[in-house]
Amino acid sequence: MGSVKARKIGFFPIPPSSSLLVLFPSLLLAFLSLQCESTSLNYTKYSQRVSSLRLERIQRHLDSINKPPLLTIQSPDGDMIDCVHKRKQPALDHPLLKNHKIQKTPPEMPRGMKTAETDGVRESNSSGNVWQMWHQKGRRCPKGTVPIRRSTVHDVLRAKSLYHFGKKSSRYAAATPASRRADAPDVVSGNGHEHAIAYTTGSGEVYGARATINVWDPSIEEVNEFSLSQLWLLSGSFDGSDLNSIEAGWQVSPELYGDSRPRLFTYWTSDSYQATGCYNLLCSGFIQTNSRIAIGAAISPVSSTGGNQFDVTILIWKDPKLGNWWMGFGDSTLVGYWPTELFTHLTDRATMVEWGGEVVNSQPNDQHTSTQMGSGHYAEAGFGKASYFRNLEIVDSDNSLSSARDISTLAENTNCYNIKSGYNNEWGTHFYYGGPGKSPECP
Repeated sequence: MGSVKARKIGFFPIPPSSSLLVLFPSLLLAFLSLQCESTSLNYTKYSQRVSSLRLERIQRHLDSINKPPLLTIQSPDGDMIDCVHKRKQPALDHPLLKNHKIQKTPPEMPRGMKTAETDGVRESNSSGNVWQMWHQKGRRCPKGTVPIRRSTVHDVLRAKSLYHFGKKSSRYAAATPASRRADAPDVVSGNGHEHAIAYTTGSGEVYGARATINVWDPSIEEVNEFSLSQLWLLSGSFDGSDLNSIEAGWQVSPELYGDSRPRLFTYWTSDSYQATGCYNLLCSGFIQTNSRIAIGAAISPVSSTGGNQFDVTILIWKDPKLGNWWMGFGDSTLVGYWPTELFTHLTDRATMVEWGGEVVNSQPNDQHTSTQMGSGHYAEAGFGKASYFRNLEIVDSDNSLSSARDISTLAENTNCYNIKSGYNNEWGTHFYYGGPGKSPECP
């Protein structure tokens, strides 16, 4: 249940992006017919007529985020990884970062960090590392550059619109007082997002969080649905327009990436997912400093039911010296940071941390999607079957890591996806979570 066949999402050939403006000048009333077929997803055919003006707008946007590379590496999964000079990356185009200088001084790591360096996927209870898929042929981006997954016309056309490309819709529906819980985040049903999460219930002063996340490849029913497992650092109001969020984890999103592989991702917003922020490096904001890890690239290998279990460790914390929010991957590998200038409430601290899974259910008429969360197994299945988060930790005002003891759990629809938490000496605070979606228990 946790493994799926690759789903191919294809189009009739589109010329390389560099030639689109030559073939489709603005004065030419030309249209491009696109057709998509998928045998695995319940999304069989669609066609679009794409005007030359729309293609020109798409091309201008792609030119703004696909910076000229010093080197391009083709990944075995079809991704093109561009090695872009770190001072030319998209982040620095943000109007709030015009005078920003990339932080060269290493951030102060939280006390309590391990010293061993691993920057890959780790087999549970093992010290072995595995690189991202684009590393398989042994190629790397040169020093002074950062690897950026190249976006294509196909990527944009799968989105609802150019404006929606690379953006989440809000997972916070307008809640009535009766449907809200005073002690819990407002992740209420009704907007298509469903969750199985743990969240902090302590003092409300958080300066970072860390967790080790089991990696699977859940099946997705519809192209516009996704399944992700991540951590959130939040500040602001859930029912207003000022929520700040920093997020990282792994996700399967056919719409965003064009396949069903689990991929490392980041996200940020400073206005409740309205106009600011995006996934990965699909807009300006997140500044990457690492030349070996590509955000948005596929994670390999993945866990299998009854077989080897693989997980990744993600840390996000606020540098006490300069105030930027840094991301670590593995035990101590720095990926990059979100400059403090991007935020309002998070300029100071976070007030809540969430860890867990999220899916989108786009089915009409009160039907439920068969999109899986985690491994596709319920939490009760335990190790080797159910997906897990382990060693949940938070960073306090003294920049020290400690086990997250004061947590609660929340799942809107436990017949479809659920969560069970626990504590032991090896895994600290941890939980199993997930589910199959549509099933006899979840009609």
